[in-house]
Amino acid sequence: MGHPDFRVRGKIFASLAYPDEAWGVLRLTVDQQKRFVRIDPTVFKPVKGGWGLKGATNVCLKPATKAKLFTAMVAAWRNLAPDELADEFGTEV
Repeated sequence: MGHPDFRVRGKIFASLAYPDEAWGVLRLTVDQQKRFVRIDPTVFKPVKGGWGLKGATNVCLKPATKAKLFTAMVAAWRNLAPDELADEFGTEV
């Protein structure tokens, strides 16, 4: 694909530069996606097509605050991390 990604135990939970350099994408659940889009639709929006219907969420990087991005990235990471590893991180965000 050619864009940087972030993985936990070999599974991609986030990528940069998708669909272009101004954006990233997170692998959220559908419920998480709805919550983040509701909180800040200028930062978060569903990926177009089938992936978006399954929770894949675009993040507009410029207006994203560190706190919002951190919270969303931790949620995406926890979705794919093994339970024992996720438990070490603390309670769900």
